[in-house]
Amino acid sequence: MVKKVPFELDTPWIRARRSGKNSISPEKPYALLSEKEYTAAGSAEDTATIFLTNKECPFTCLMCDLWKNTLDARVPPGAIPKQIEWALNQFPEVRHVKLYNSGNFFDTQAIPREDYASIARLLKNFETVIVESHPNLINREVLKFRDMLQGELQVALGLETVHPDVLPALNKRMDLDDFMQSVQFLKDHDIPSRAFILLRPPFLTEEEGIIWAKRSVDFAFECGVECCVVIPTRAGNGALDWLEEHSYFSPPDIRSLEKVIDYGISLHSGRIFADLWDLELFSSCDTCFKERKERLQEMNLTQNVLPQVECTCPVRD
Repeated sequence: MVKKVPFELDTPWIRARRSGKNSISPEKPYALLSEKEYTAAGSAEDTATIFLTNKECPFTCLMCDLWKNTLDARVPPGAIPKQIEWALNQFPEVRHVKLYNSGNFFDTQAIPREDYASIARLLKNFETVIVESHPNLINREVLKFRDMLQGELQVALGLETVHPDVLPALNKRMDLDDFMQSVQFLKDHDIPSRAFILLRPPFLTEEEGIIWAKRSVDFAFECGVECCVVIPTRAGNGALDWLEEHSYFSPPDIRSLEKVIDYGISLHSGRIFADLWDLELFSSCDTCFKERKERLQEMNLTQNVLPQVECTCPVRD
């Protein structure tokens, strides 16, 4: 491992290194995205992602930058359905939708429970509805929302890493048992889950980042998740910038992401996707970046390992 920080990276420390939030409106989602995703049924289909505007997540994880597009106060009842209705009018017809709210769908300070029925009515024509949540917020409220939907509910959970020292340092306030129990609860009620996994979180070398991402993929599938999403860890939230400046963190190389995705697909244990957001941050070679990105995109959409990209560019430390 890279050297350990000699003090606790707690919520006050993390928040003290933040810059200001972006200016957003509670009347509209702060972003929209439509892209193809390989479905559990085995085909690549258009999927709409609505980035809902709501109150900031209470957990304050070390690596998180989603707080930049959140509000300080809870949105009033009715605001979230209005955001969703507005967003759906911007999309062509799609059958799958992700409601990502920069935190936890089942946090009542983020998504008021009294809005569940209205949200479900708006989503009546969707085959799949994917939401995100902290594992410790998985409870019977999930079932209430599930039962209102006509389509299938899926829940994305942040596992991040199974490294025994790094996970506690992320200030996520959960352990592996919490994650396992949440996945089991969802499985017991026939709700598929997906896991978010970090590639090279703070305090790991490049090689360790690969090893522990693979172990995290193994753990997630062993717990019973149906899908893993591997996210290269990036700076930009203040806290990770400080850690990078003091040699506790470096962003991963795009080739490390390729290795983890190659590994995950070869397991044939479930779907695995590379998160391609800001992918250029993880490449220092203009010669091979485009080809590597296209390779990852194609593997996301086919779940087949493609031939390696050949290039002589140097490997990051």
